[in-house]
Amino acid sequence: MSVLTIKVINQSEHALPEYATEHAAGLDLKASLKEPVVLKPLQRQLIPTGLFIELPVGFEAQIRPRSGLAFKNGITVLNSPGTIDADYRGEVKVLLVNLSDTDFTIQDGERIAQMVVAKHEQIDWYVVTELQDSKRGTGGFGSTGKS
Repeated sequence: MSVLTIKVINQSEHALPEYATEHAAGLDLKASLKEPVVLKPLQRQLIPTGLFIELPVGFEAQIRPRSGLAFKNGITVLNSPGTIDADYRGEVKVLLVNLSDTDFTIQDGERIAQMVVAKHEQIDWYVVTELQDSKRGTGGFGSTGKS
């Protein structure tokens, strides 16, 4: 497996994000807070990480929910997955939302999301008047009959 090197400025008081297991795809991002943040039910808040990254052209960073935080507390990433583009140089922040019916307090250093770095392509449009037919055709949402 190849390893991609990413330039990072860490202005948080925490170690750089790490993979939780040997074959994990996502790095755990931690909150970088001066004081705890209380998320009330259905409230959303941008949570800073203190990280600034420089991705190579052709890569993006996807910000995704942590499954345990979502399952146990109803806390998720609102614009999931959030995308950080290669030309963005601002602080990585995570847009969290509380989908539970109780307040949730985010502490400094708490693992709040995962970041997955992935290759992507840019496209050129090729305008046509019709598309090649397929077995599925125009069937969308729920059309396969599988749950």
